[in-house]
Amino acid sequence: MAQTDTRVPVTILTGYLGSGKTTLLNYILTQQHGKRIAVIENEFGEIGIDHELVIQSEEEIFEMNNGCICCTVRGDLIRILGNLMKRRDKFDYVLIETTGLADPGPVAQTFYMDPELMSHLRLDGVVTLVDAHHVSQHLEESGEAARQVAFADTILLNKCDLVESKDLDALQSRLQQMNTQAKIHRTTNAEVDLERVLNLGGFDLDGALQTDPKFLEPEYPFEWGGLFALEHGQHKITFSAGPDPEMLLAFFPTTTTDMKLLAEEAVRLYADPPQSVSNGAVIGPGLYSLGLGEDSNAYTLDCPAPGNYALVTQHHPDEFSTDFQGLSPLQSREYKPDHEHNEEVTSVGVEVPGDLDQDLFQAWLSRLLREKGTDIFRSKGVVSIAKRPERFIFQAVHMLLDSKPDKPWGELPRKTQMVFIGRNLDRDSLVEGVRACRV
Repeated sequence: MAQTDTRVPVTILTGYLGSGKTTLLNYILTQQHGKRIAVIENEFGEIGIDHELVIQSEEEIFEMNNGCICCTVRGDLIRILGNLMKRRDKFDYVLIETTGLADPGPVAQTFYMDPELMSHLRLDGVVTLVDAHHVSQHLEESGEAARQVAFADTILLNKCDLVESKDLDALQSRLQQMNTQAKIHRTTNAEVDLERVLNLGGFDLDGALQTDPKFLEPEYPFEWGGLFALEHGQHKITFSAGPDPEMLLAFFPTTTTDMKLLAEEAVRLYADPPQSVSNGAVIGPGLYSLGLGEDSNAYTLDCPAPGNYALVTQHHPDEFSTDFQGLSPLQSREYKPDHEHNEEVTSVGVEVPGDLDQDLFQAWLSRLLREKGTDIFRSKGVVSIAKRPERFIFQAVHMLLDSKPDKPWGELPRKTQMVFIGRNLDRDSLVEGVRACRV
């Protein structure tokens, strides 16, 4: 008899901005499925909003901001999952909701690259939501949107109530051509039979390798690593000017001589905020942002004890004419750097204390989306309306807007928090627009 897999199943929820990921998450959390679910959220935005949009439930919700889960905060993901494993008896399923700009490939990859995670967790599947009303535009503009479709085990063609039947047929055919193995289900408000999104039976690794032959070659937030045997004391290294005025450098003791395992140690360290230092600084073990001027830049490594130490740099040392001052690495390796996102897409966060006038706010927001909706891919927020005891939640995709009352404010300080994601965003205009609606 085949052994039963006792590892905790993990489902990745992905989809482009405004496709309905949080709506699906809320739908899952309100259904009678008997599962204890831990939720991990990652959002693209200057202020955290998504945890406010998730319904109050008994599930534990972990939030990661200020970076894409597939790049700079992968160490955070590994750390959160590792901590969850210490409380294995508290939950029996994990849901990861990625930012709408995430490439799901490196996220799924995490469950194949870390031996400890592989022993406790199994990737059950990737569920991609597709906004039927806007997907054609997104597929033309965004490589991430296309890759989200390509990596899916299941595709939810959502918001079908906004699209004619014949157009849905053509769209479903297009998606099926992009991913011939995925099962496609049409939904409205992301309502779907849960057996179609949970317990799918396993991520399609063969399909992922077909989509990306280098799928199992991990991406890292650095390009080079070296393993050095260092004596106790101080050792100098110098850098010349390079392609960047700053460079991240991780310096830490290690017991491994496997450069792949060393890279995973560095991933965790790169998830921490770096300490900014300037020319001449003495640095001990940690993550640093080195200031690099036009002239020679000298830094001193302080080793608290003799042993093996790793140096892992954001850019290749050759780009900065790095001189290790006689130190020769026992081993070194170049790593595949993380992918680049569309730098035209940015976010603006607005937070205003107190209440807004309902009529002024509705008029301003409607005018904003009508005039700028093509460039505002996604907007969402929690709004405090004068003389109303409850919070109001609003979400918009381009010019389509939805809002509804939420739980009472109670003793919480009343305030409005909003995030706009798109291109050509005018920060000052957005901030002043919200402030002008204050009572």
